[in-house]
Amino acid sequence: MGKDSNYVPLFETKGAKGRKLYWVYAISVLIGILFICFHRVNNVPTIKGRWGWIGLLMAEVWYICYWIITQSLRCNAVYRHTFKDRLSHRFRDEELPSIDIFVCTANHVKEPPSMVINTVLSLMAYNYPPQKMNVYLSDDGCSEFMFFALFEASEFSKKWLPFCKKFKVQTPSPAAYFSMNNHELSSTDEFISIKKLYEAMIKRIDETTRQGHVPEMLRKQHKGFREWNFISSKQDHHTIIQILIDKRDSSENVDVVGQILPTLVYLAREKRPQHHHHFKAGAMNALIRVSARISNSPIILNVDCDMYSNNSESVRDALCFFLDEEQSDGIAFVQYPQQFSNITKNDLYSNSLRLITEVELPGLDASGGPLYIGTGCFHGREVLSGKKYSKGSKIINYNKKGVYNKREYRETSDMLEETCKILASCSYEEDTQWGKEVGLKYGCAVEDVITGLAIQCRGWKSVYFNPERKGFLGLAPTTLLETLVQHKRWAEGNFQIFLSKYCPFIYGKGKIPLKLQISYCSFLLCAPNWMPTLYYTIVPSSCLLHGISLFPKLSSLWMLPYAHVAIATTTNSLVEHLWCGGTLKGWWNDQRLWLYKRLTSYLFAFFQTIFTLVGFTKSGFVVTAKGSDNKNVTQRYEQEIIEFATTSSSSTPMFYVLATIALSNLFCFGDVMLRVIMDRHEAAVIVESLGIQILLTGLIVVVNLPLYEGLFLRNDRGCMPFAVTCSCLVLATFLYLLAKY
Repeated sequence: MGKDSNYVPLFETKGAKGRKLYWVYAISVLIGILFICFHRVNNVPTIKGRWGWIGLLMAEVWYICYWIITQSLRCNAVYRHTFKDRLSHRFRDEELPSIDIFVCTANHVKEPPSMVINTVLSLMAYNYPPQKMNVYLSDDGCSEFMFFALFEASEFSKKWLPFCKKFKVQTPSPAAYFSMNNHELSSTDEFISIKKLYEAMIKRIDETTRQGHVPEMLRKQHKGFREWNFISSKQDHHTIIQILIDKRDSSENVDVVGQILPTLVYLAREKRPQHHHHFKAGAMNALIRVSARISNSPIILNVDCDMYSNNSESVRDALCFFLDEEQSDGIAFVQYPQQFSNITKNDLYSNSLRLITEVELPGLDASGGPLYIGTGCFHGREVLSGKKYSKGSKIINYNKKGVYNKREYRETSDMLEETCKILASCSYEEDTQWGKEVGLKYGCAVEDVITGLAIQCRGWKSVYFNPERKGFLGLAPTTLLETLVQHKRWAEGNFQIFLSKYCPFIYGKGKIPLKLQISYCSFLLCAPNWMPTLYYTIVPSSCLLHGISLFPKLSSLWMLPYAHVAIATTTNSLVEHLWCGGTLKGWWNDQRLWLYKRLTSYLFAFFQTIFTLVGFTKSGFVVTAKGSDNKNVTQRYEQEIIEFATTSSSSTPMFYVLATIALSNLFCFGDVMLRVIMDRHEAAVIVESLGIQILLTGLIVVVNLPLYEGLFLRNDRGCMPFAVTCSCLVLATFLYLLAKY
């Protein structure tokens, strides 16, 4: 489309404020770092403490390199703003493109059906023409209970969607909406009626799931239940596809006020033991093929099953980027942040990802485009299917009739279902480019990241959009262990990418800007951070026992660069956290999780990746539990009491590492403080020469105060397992005595 003199943009891009001040901070820290390196290299001890000194130098070199990498995200950032009113004036509803919405689930135990359908209902309630929306649920667990829940949701939607439209509900997840306080409608008959219907539906779903079978009376309500008569295993079954709401049948599939409903489709793709199903990437690729046959919308939105819509305008926001006449060239996908509704006031487990969503992803956007994080992302179908960028390419091409996507329906629902079974079969992809050049890529635990990287390497751009009203909200882990396991999976997948052919410096060479390649590494190189962190938490405290100094004396001028770097980076971290909406205590919790993730999640992710590369183990996908059914766990989480209890013996090694290191530092700190108190004459000398190490060890002890409580002072069910306490106490004592004598 040629340039229009009356053109007004559908979105604008603004640079972050205060960047000059940040550059001053970054340069001053860099100068301090150079002084520290100079001091380290020129003051290596000849005998006592030599290897400890050299080890700290190596640890600091890694931290310096990683810090420089992260500055590519922080020294520049952009923020996007949309103009939906202009979109409405420029395009009529019938001119808007249709959209296919994918929801993926894999385990009806860890991802309860009642939670999944709340996500589905929230997406069906978008403020968007329903005849333009098609919602697909991929159930990789092939659960009869999930199908039953979706069937119930299809009936409830006939009443829920008109209610949302009439009262302009902005939080269209029924569970989230009814849990809100101070409802203006709470005393109205319509509110009471719809709430009772919802509670009755959830009760039926939960009771059916708890009983372990769908009663015969309920199975007769839909022909789809017959499909489970021929299934013996969740990992060995034929394709099940059911079109629960078919908008072509306007006589039946309308809501209570006569408005058409969005298409609703259930899919459980075929699985056979002899065929690799490629986890979520395989499910997404099956959805791409099936949806192309049924609706073939030019835009695809994919959402995790626990990420409900929190903003009914999200589709229109995304379209502002895709339909802008002059700025939309080359935009392949619009990525929303992954955010959560159950974060405590002080973010106990640092699950809000504040710095990532508010600082790092805007920085990545400025560097060339955000990565694809696997949920809350609007894609162009052709791009996701492998199309390369050419000058002037857009994912939606306006045609003069004002129609973007019009599909002629000549097949009945039954005919479509039979045709689509072939598309979702496990043998369909054999000898094809699916998983290689077409669809999501295979071979990595974070297939979304390499898929987004591949799209950018084909010449396309991506956009990061974080509106004031959050687009999607999910459920964060409510226990420490689940949090650490989740971060292990992310770190493992990202490190796999760095060591694979998809490393940005190899795969992206000459295809994406160098700055974007470096920015990617801020995420891909998280796992190796365990090495310097482990060294810093063990060696300086152990050297206290023998009076070995690894830092300058407090009275030395060389203390200044160390002090400046420590104070400046800590102050910047605190300011960033508060600017992103956090609290002071939340920042302290973030520092604790910073330490815990590096000592456990990244440690185990690093070795898991190495073992996978050499063939000792196989990579897998771990589904984390969404929330907790245990009321005591939930209550402790809301009270911000750390949950150390675990029922998984295979995961307790993480707690062994944390507890042993925490106790070792406590013993070392207690030892040196006892000497300071007992020997007043030597106290000044000890503090003068070992001041930084004492402070560092003391900080580790203070950070771990909740862990010590979990080990020795708490008697609730969330305390540290007794076996872990005993084992770590013995091990830490042994290491302390070994280091001392």
